[in-house]
Amino acid sequence: MTSDNETLTCPFDFSRALDFDPSLGSLMELRTPVRIRLPYGDADAWLVTGFDAVKQVTTDQRFSRAGITGKDYPRMTPEPIVSPESINVMDPPHSSRVRHLASQAFTQQQVDAMRHRIVELADRLLDDMERQGPPADVVEHLSDKLPQHAVLDLLGIKRKDWPWIQDAVHQLLVVGAENKEAATKAKADLADYFAELVAQRRKSPGPDLISAMAAAQEGDEQLDDRELSVMTLTLALSGQDTATCQISNIIYLLLTRPVLLQHLRSGPETMTDVLHEMLRCIPFRKGVGIPRVALEDVELDGAHIRAGDFVHVSYLTANRDPERYPDPHVIDLDRHSAPHMTFGWGGHRCIAMPLAMAELEVAIGRLVERFPRLRLAVAPEEVRWDTKTIRRFPLELPVAW
Repeated sequence: MTSDNETLTCPFDFSRALDFDPSLGSLMELRTPVRIRLPYGDADAWLVTGFDAVKQVTTDQRFSRAGITGKDYPRMTPEPIVSPESINVMDPPHSSRVRHLASQAFTQQQVDAMRHRIVELADRLLDDMERQGPPADVVEHLSDKLPQHAVLDLLGIKRKDWPWIQDAVHQLLVVGAENKEAATKAKADLADYFAELVAQRRKSPGPDLISAMAAAQEGDEQLDDRELSVMTLTLALSGQDTATCQISNIIYLLLTRPVLLQHLRSGPETMTDVLHEMLRCIPFRKGVGIPRVALEDVELDGAHIRAGDFVHVSYLTANRDPERYPDPHVIDLDRHSAPHMTFGWGGHRCIAMPLAMAELEVAIGRLVERFPRLRLAVAPEEVRWDTKTIRRFPLELPVAW
């Protein structure tokens, strides 16, 4: 057991393929919260790793996301990715109200109605890849573009604005200290852009997600302009981040583990379950995300967390908790389906998860169906991986068919 005063320095900079970060693996084996020091921020934090303990922190109102506002909290990037107004740093009941209203645009029924547009975008991208001929980089042709195109298209953003939005989002994810000024400017520019866009949609609504969220109503309750602007920015950020990485990571797994690819080819109806099992196991990011602040003293798994302490949770370790998932480091296609934490948990679980899953299902499904002989065009050890951001994903995946 680690003492309250012992602090471990954790750069969390491991980025070798999709291997699990050995430092995270060591911390989760302690089976108790530990004190860690991250690359940025003026304080240490607790790290909580077990599934049940992570579940408690993410649902217990004694741990506050809003409490980090205005503080130089411990984090992975020089500039905080999240804006102070973001839903990601709200607490109930305010966050519950905003989430409930915004989520009306992401019901399964709403996403099913959007799916044909995602299929059209995917087929257009795969048409381009097929025309180019092998070898082709599936990251460039599909992974990088589909989630970005889908979320920006569904938000109703003009195509001429897509490139700079994509560049600005990337600036927020870079971990180097020299990037702080560029990241600060990018965040401000994005906030201004989406505030103006929301004002336009209030006046002239259309068949897009911003207009749908603006129209969402519960009694007399609606999202105000500020809430809607922040929600739109959050979607633009998350929509281009997680899904982009996960499409690349899933394709890498399918092309380096033939049994997975063969399973999908022979049983396409199992797509959703197979994707969830891979999502559970993929280390989709480095380190941790946004912390919480303890509002009072809390005893948790043998650790005494004091009021005012920062508390980070690891969804990566929770997803591999052996008490919840037998043989947790194995991608088991027969595993009994159990909810995982790749999309978060509790009051900050991703409200756009149905849209993200639709993007994954379309991207992988269309790729597997259209290219039955798809294979890596280089040896797996030659694949280059991202080392400059908090994400884990291959920079390129040259393929042939």
